Amino acid sequence: MTVVTHPESDVRARQGGTLLSVEHLCKQFPAKSGLVKAVDDVSFTIRRGTIVGLVGESGSGKTTVGRCLLRLIEPSGGRAVFDGVDLFALSERQMRTCRRRLQIVFQDPYSSLNPRLRVEDIISEALDTHGLARGAARRERIAELLTRVGLNPEHARRYPHEFSGGQRQRIGIARALAVEPEFIVADEPVSALDVSVQAQILNLIQDLQQAHGLTMLFIAHDLSVVECLCDEVVVMYLGRVMERGPSRRVYANPRHPYTRALLSTSPVPDPRARRERVVLRGDIPSPLDPPSGCVFRTRCPHAIGACAQVVPPAEAVGPDHVVACIRQAELAA
Repeated sequence: MTVVTHPESDVRARQGGTLLSVEHLCKQFPAKSGLVKAVDDVSFTIRRGTIVGLVGESGSGKTTVGRCLLRLIEPSGGRAVFDGVDLFALSERQMRTCRRRLQIVFQDPYSSLNPRLRVEDIISEALDTHGLARGAARRERIAELLTRVGLNPEHARRYPHEFSGGQRQRIGIARALAVEPEFIVADEPVSALDVSVQAQILNLIQDLQQAHGLTMLFIAHDLSVVECLCDEVVVMYLGRVMERGPSRRVYANPRHPYTRALLSTSPVPDPRARRERVVLRGDIPSPLDPPSGCVFRTRCPHAIGACAQVVPPAEAVGPDHVVACIRQAELAA
């Protein structure tokens, strides 16, 4: 899979101040045995015009974070300050007005598009909701959006079942762009697609972000995708942040054992290069019964007795680079 990368200077030139600040986000779900902590004390920031990658295995809480930020599900605690406004403190009516600035691209292009609606109606739902375009202006806007994502304006009259998976995801992206949002959550937008199609969608996302200065949270489990696309990366495991920092710094010098394990499974473009494979024991624990102390300790090859006693705090190891591991300094040495 080949993804076109743009010069870092182009990305940095579009960066501004902080657009979204997530502070101590928590989400609990009720269960028969009590409460399940799907997200526990997650914090990170996203600067204007940048893409932040949120990565981790299935069950890490990545999608829950994204949906909490958009209030598609209600958070249990914390703050999400978007352009100076705490999204979690808004009423339903206030949030409805704010939604024009916040959009999402869903993971599955097969289930996220209403099969009973034509493409033009799928894309125009948000336009109609916010009263942004009517009549000829509406049709012109839909044609423009389809062209922007690499489809033909004539496709507006078709139904979702007439398109491939990659084309459906392009429709989903056009729908997200319809109201000209400032922030987009892309929830594993290529994981359900063939590898041959994934690079096309990633290049499209990158081109759109560059052209329009979009700010994005890109959720993925493939670290190779995040490396090519994202300015910063947040690594999650069982609802908690293990490591976060600028992508190049994290990839060049991963400080958390979990990050190292994830990176060891990513393919290396150079066939002559060698990367030590880190094999994790067992499966990710159930959030119904998480391990004490560090939630990663039951699979960590470097765990010691103290790892079960204390939840590791986020410790700065470089500019904007933090790690939650009590042994990180020792392991780095």
